[in-house]
Amino acid sequence: MSKYLCPVCGFNKLNEEPFSKKNEPSYEICPCCGFEFGFNGENNKRSFNDYRQRWIADGAIWFSAEVKPKDWNYKKQLENLDKH
Repeated sequence: MSKYLCPVCGFNKLNEEPFSKKNEPSYEICPCCGFEFGFNGENNKRSFNDYRQRWIADGAIWFSAEVKPKDWNYKKQLENLDKH
């Protein structure tokens, strides 16, 4: 089973592709940053960047804290965005 990348926070274990090839949103909520694809914004880098900056400014808090990895580091996770 493939996992997908959140274009907001770099979390690389989404269950669905955020947007299909037809640009249809998955409506999945990223358990890390809480972004819901198709609800929180449009499929564009500005929306993702704006949400990312707010998430970081608010302390980069996990949306679903019960699944947060013990040794998690948001800066390291954001590096996934550069690799994609």
